[in-house]
Amino acid sequence: MTLGGARYRRVLATPGVAPLYALTVLGRVPIGLVTIALVLFLREETGSFTVAGLAAAGYALGTGLVAPFLGRLIDRLGQRPVLLPLAVVHATSMACLVPLGHADVHPAVLVAVAWVTGATVPPLSSALRALWPTLLGEQRDELLPAALALDAIAIELIFVTGPLLVAAAAAVLVPEAALLFGAALTLAGTVAFVAQPASRATGPSVRTGDHGLLGAMAAPGVRAVVLCTVPAGFCFGATEVALPAFARAEGAPDAAGLLLAAWALTSAAGGFAYGARSWTSPVAQRWPLLLLGCGVTFLPLALAPSVAVMVPLAMVAGCCIAPAITAGNELVGRLAPSGVGTEAYTWVTMALVGGIAGGNAVAGALAEGPGWRAAVLTAAIVALAGGALATTRRRALVAAPSLSGAEAPR
Repeated sequence: MTLGGARYRRVLATPGVAPLYALTVLGRVPIGLVTIALVLFLREETGSFTVAGLAAAGYALGTGLVAPFLGRLIDRLGQRPVLLPLAVVHATSMACLVPLGHADVHPAVLVAVAWVTGATVPPLSSALRALWPTLLGEQRDELLPAALALDAIAIELIFVTGPLLVAAAAAVLVPEAALLFGAALTLAGTVAFVAQPASRATGPSVRTGDHGLLGAMAAPGVRAVVLCTVPAGFCFGATEVALPAFARAEGAPDAAGLLLAAWALTSAAGGFAYGARSWTSPVAQRWPLLLLGCGVTFLPLALAPSVAVMVPLAMVAGCCIAPAITAGNELVGRLAPSGVGTEAYTWVTMALVGGIAGGNAVAGALAEGPGWRAAVLTAAIVALAGGALATTRRRALVAAPSLSGAEAPR
């Protein structure tokens, strides 16, 4: 294996890639700031963390549950007819949340509007991933890991910078300014994305075979990736709660941001190293090992006696996250039946978001009860179980898509 940035330079130098990548980053910056901005804004306006939390949960559930159906629409209609209306509705509903938050409306209204806002988030990540085979052409097999790693790195950095943007907006302006800023970024990024030639050229995908109501999930390999992604998401979500709980238990709640940032930054660094390497082993063999690596590297977190020790441990724990996400997306791209590629990627997103939500909830309960160590150990054990499950499903992961015989979404 050789390490270097040459593959990333080649990916970004491919005609049409750089603007598409930059615009997906622009349009996805809100994913790192909306939840915390929503909680801060509604807590201030309603005086209730319960209402704020329910609205944030509604937003997350809307994003996760609806994404596969949006992906299916994109596969059937093309990107522009779906992404553009979504961006408009998303920005409008986000803008409506601000006056509703200031008004004395029933909490159920806020939760419902938050759900609509989340459900209409344009799936730019999945849209870009579905374009990689066309964009990379004959270089696909060599450059796809680097291309997907760029995507994973961007997401990690977004989650680092998002809370910083919220803090700046809250300090200089008001919390709702971050919400409106996020809506504007999503709208601008999506409009510019669908204006790019590669996105404009997409139309109804060529479908091979009858996928039925299951769509992309009719492929055993896609089902296996989606199933094994849930435990990984659970691990990540539980850790998002466990690290702040640890910081609070140490009497240093302000250290939570430092711990989460260190965790996310090393995830991005791990993703960069993964994508820069030339791998000889098949991705179906690497992915289960990366999932197991997440569990193994998370275990030492439970032994941290202080914040000073937890920082390097959190950095080690982050190393396998982006590589695991990258490898999982690469597998889906190879295993998805022809004509349902975008939908396949959105199923993985749903699995990850669902797992994160479950991890958040369970870790919160554990942190309030047995303590943060129980949350960390649970996160690690679930991640190890997911890796073990992926190992047992390796046969499905190496099989060609049973419904199409194609290696990549069209």
